[in-house]
Amino acid sequence: MSVVDRIRDGDGTLAGVAGVVAVAAALLFAVSPLTASVPGEFSVFVDVGILFGLYAILVLGLDLQYGHTGLVNFGHVVFFAVGAYTVAILAAQDSFAGTSLGYPWPLALVAGVLVAAVVGAVVGATSLRLRDDFLAIATLATAEIFHTVTVNFTDTFGGNTGILGIPQPVSNLAGSFEKTMLATLVLFLGLAALTYAAVTRLTEAPYGRVLRAIRSDELVTRSVGKSTFRYKMQAFVYGAALAGLAGGLFALYNGAVAPSYFTIQVTVTVWIGMLLGGASNHRAVLGGLAVIMGLRLFSRFANDYAPVTSGEFASVRLIVVGMILVLVIRYRPAGIWGDAEELGVDT
Repeated sequence: MSVVDRIRDGDGTLAGVAGVVAVAAALLFAVSPLTASVPGEFSVFVDVGILFGLYAILVLGLDLQYGHTGLVNFGHVVFFAVGAYTVAILAAQDSFAGTSLGYPWPLALVAGVLVAAVVGAVVGATSLRLRDDFLAIATLATAEIFHTVTVNFTDTFGGNTGILGIPQPVSNLAGSFEKTMLATLVLFLGLAALTYAAVTRLTEAPYGRVLRAIRSDELVTRSVGKSTFRYKMQAFVYGAALAGLAGGLFALYNGAVAPSYFTIQVTVTVWIGMLLGGASNHRAVLGGLAVIMGLRLFSRFANDYAPVTSGEFASVRLIVVGMILVLVIRYRPAGIWGDAEELGVDT
């Protein structure tokens, strides 16, 4: 099956056009003499919107792996971290911790995507023949191993301090902090829209139908002559590459990376968003992610009025999120907007 066969026109066209327009508008705004200001009470919305753009790329990659192919990847954060650290090591300059080679950031970003894809291929080659529960444990262990490596190999990864001095191209173009935030928000949402367009066209093509057939019944798919391992490997590598892209963008936005940015909480957030919205439906997983991040945003304001400490409120927030997930799984096992028939679950 050729790449041309895999990538066809479909529902992603509108998202692709919107993505191109948003990216162009963000770059033009950043280099223009226009100024912008964000009232202090709204800056948190911009901050969460930027994070949503990055996590949208992550959840779309995870949906390609789990929602369409049935691969239980509990270590998605490792590819996010690999992309970020690759960009940091290659592009950072004069960081007092870790390796900083000072190469151009576009080269580093491309390398971040490729290295994440290669790591995905290595993990996939050793894990994708395992049963689902063992695959989940293997990917989770991979994430923990990488986290331990970044903490202990101080000369390369900077330890707990991480790597600073990473170029921030949008900030350099825009100048002011507020203008940088707005340009970054539009840019990341545009890139998320382009990712949506790409994965939509991929999964609407015959290639996507093979992935869903593997998820439904791998033995039957294999019996009609399809190399299921090859398709699973491709889906796993595509998802890892998207996570690497999100990680590289995060490093270039944040200007620094450290192990504390790449905890299991990232994996949990995208998994809950995907299950809440409805796996195997790109719009639904983005909707589920928006619900979870909206809840986190609401909790920031609610914390000011709650008669508990910040630590206690964080625990209450986890309980609330857990209860919501349990209720959704109990009464909407396919997710809020998911298709129960498509996923083969009882309602």
